[in-house]
Amino acid sequence: MTRQDITMQDFAKGELPASAKIVIIGGGIVGASVAYHLGAMGLTDVLLVERGRLTSGSTWHAAGLVGQLRTSANITQLLGYSVALYDRLEAETGQATGWKRNGGLRLACNAARWTEVKRQATTARSFGLEMELLSPKEAQDLWPLMQVDDVVGAAFLPTDGQASPSDITAALAKGARMKGVTIREGVSVTGIKVEDGAVVAIETDQGRIACDKLVICAGQWSRELGRLAGVNIPLVSVQHQYLITEPIPGVTPDLPTLRDPDRLTYWKEEVGGLVMGGYEPNPKLWDVDPLPAEFAFQLLDNDLDHFEPIMGEALGRVPALAEAGIRQFINGPESFTPDGNFILGEAPEVKNIFVGAGFNAFGIAAGGGAGMALAEWVAKGAPPFDLWPVDIQRFGRNHRDLGFIRARTLEAYARHYTMAWPFEEAEAGRPLRRSPLYDRLKAAGAVFGEKLGFERANWFADPALGEEPHDRYSYERPNWFAAVGREHRAAREAAVLFDQTSFAKFELVGRDAESALSYIAANDVAKPVGHLVYTQMLNDAGGIECDLTVSRLAEDRYFIVTGTGFATHDFHWIARGVPAGMDARLSDVTSAYATLVLMGPKAREILAAISRDDLSHTAFPFGRARGISAGGCPVLALRVTYVGELGFELHVPTEFALTLFDALMAAGQPHGLTLAGYRAIESLRLEKGYRAWGAEIGPDHSPLVAGLGAFVKLKKPLDFRGRPALEAQAAKPLPRLLAAFTTEDPDIVLLGRETIYRDGVRVGWLASGGFGYTIGRPIGYGYVRRTEGVDRDFVLSGRYELEVAGERVAATAHLDPLYDPKGEKIRA
Repeated sequence: MTRQDITMQDFAKGELPASAKIVIIGGGIVGASVAYHLGAMGLTDVLLVERGRLTSGSTWHAAGLVGQLRTSANITQLLGYSVALYDRLEAETGQATGWKRNGGLRLACNAARWTEVKRQATTARSFGLEMELLSPKEAQDLWPLMQVDDVVGAAFLPTDGQASPSDITAALAKGARMKGVTIREGVSVTGIKVEDGAVVAIETDQGRIACDKLVICAGQWSRELGRLAGVNIPLVSVQHQYLITEPIPGVTPDLPTLRDPDRLTYWKEEVGGLVMGGYEPNPKLWDVDPLPAEFAFQLLDNDLDHFEPIMGEALGRVPALAEAGIRQFINGPESFTPDGNFILGEAPEVKNIFVGAGFNAFGIAAGGGAGMALAEWVAKGAPPFDLWPVDIQRFGRNHRDLGFIRARTLEAYARHYTMAWPFEEAEAGRPLRRSPLYDRLKAAGAVFGEKLGFERANWFADPALGEEPHDRYSYERPNWFAAVGREHRAAREAAVLFDQTSFAKFELVGRDAESALSYIAANDVAKPVGHLVYTQMLNDAGGIECDLTVSRLAEDRYFIVTGTGFATHDFHWIARGVPAGMDARLSDVTSAYATLVLMGPKAREILAAISRDDLSHTAFPFGRARGISAGGCPVLALRVTYVGELGFELHVPTEFALTLFDALMAAGQPHGLTLAGYRAIESLRLEKGYRAWGAEIGPDHSPLVAGLGAFVKLKKPLDFRGRPALEAQAAKPLPRLLAAFTTEDPDIVLLGRETIYRDGVRVGWLASGGFGYTIGRPIGYGYVRRTEGVDRDFVLSGRYELEVAGERVAATAHLDPLYDPKGEKIRA
């Protein structure tokens, strides 16, 4: 295909400006969308540069399906924005887009997939989309060409659709120019200049362009551009093939898009014919590094042997394909990421460099919304809503290795249409980061999961009970249910030991450490040495950006502990939040310490058996941090809990970890000490009502709506980031409140995203779900929402139901902890 085959708006040529407040690199759909939305915000000192021609990278050969439903409400909202934008874009710009809302079908061909689809339909309703569940015959009525002998059921989302990628991009670019944005094609970026940790300019083959902010939207070339500035953008190019047929009788313009995940294929109508592609279980990289600079409007050689299994699956669904003429095979490389989610946001390494890349073959579906969100991020310094699932700061040091990125990305691609099992763990590139205790835990039957490259024990199998040390995934009770129950009960009745070495650990040091942290933290951290404080850190809208503990070790030194997966995000939130001119330096000390967490009513007795320090409640009360000696090891002991029991979080220099572990296990044997994993932590914290960032709390939720107001210093005359927003929120009815929900039927499986109904009216969805082994019931947490506001009485007075896989079940709402509501256990 040549440049002449692409319908494009001719853009005015001209000299490059010497400067622009905002420079965008990349003229695909995402770069054009960012430019369009910046222009719509009234920002006209914006320059988009494209090395070739607009769409010449991967946009022009995209298949163009536009689906909306994802597992995140906000990503679904973002894709819904794309649909709304595409609805109006042609009328606004006069440029054809090829957009049509012809709906989207998804098939299920076995019982497990049908359960998945029914849960997806519930998720859709939770997020405000009406997804219809259909019989095989009803699905065939919408898509008459397909065989349905093996179909169990289907789901139809009427507001999905399809578009012409090149035309949509041309319309966005034209709209951007109409709003005053400058676009220049044929400009190669050769360098990115950084001074004092911030971008100041780009170098091009036509000269230097100074800029305040830079947006990298260069598709599969983004990783190389990021390297010019010291920014890591973990994506790689994967070959993606599809075919386009000649016209086929019976194919009509209103034919819905079709996804057939059990046959690994997708379909859409194209000028009376069909587009058919799929996601092979053995994908291939575009295995060149670096990528060629000149690859405009080019494809890779067809690999028909590799495509043949997909073709065989497709023929079984649409027999007419066997007689259809093939107009074209497409083998186009596209950028994919290690977790299958795209990449947005400000790079952690360099201020004012933003990224929009790695769209995993749904860049057309995401393009409108991603451009809107990224434009607002660039203009205002924050996204319009919580976009953590796609935030570039979700990656860590393990994502700097190309070998790891490739292995994990190929696995994510291969799983694109496989079953999306609850709790499913990635397997590629493991093990990578290991605690000193890894071999001990493995020998004890640990079944490991992975977080940010760290191997973490999820649960422990007991061969004596016939348990095998591996996960078997299910939408019903999984094979680890009983094992986790044993660990859970041991924590409540005796004691357990968790290896939480993967915790992210920072030190903030300097004469202004207290002042800096006092401004960043919502709780009062200006405590005497030896005190520990649980606190959130808020954005300017009062939303929770970090949820962590802070221990004061000296007048000028704080020890900060946060979740494994938030290491990059939280480090840079704190480091960048230190007010200018203050002496407060943040360092990452994660690798310096192993972390053993001893919890349960026997925890004090066990620790006391290997320590001469006074560990009584009087000498070492809850919420304190002390240096102790245990088993001959120097230990920083924190009196804190995330499971609702008496316990100690023990941070020990890495080289002492095995010694401390062995001493604790020996001392704990008479007291019933048990090894436990992260799945028990989850069930324990759900019973106790502890919040998890990324689930029940995040940037969209303030401490007030999350039931964490007691941990905010609003009653003290102390300034902190987010205070004005919280005061404004507190002055009127709250828009939502977080509540726990339980069902009487213990066999109900709650996973999160189940729809919450109050007196028959949809009021929200579950952010998380699990099982409480002490109370013997399923537990879920979600926000009860109402336009006119909610309060405690409103939440507790309703009659509730939860929709689970299309079925409504009775539920009870709770605002107090389900276990030990007065907190007596943790202060024993």
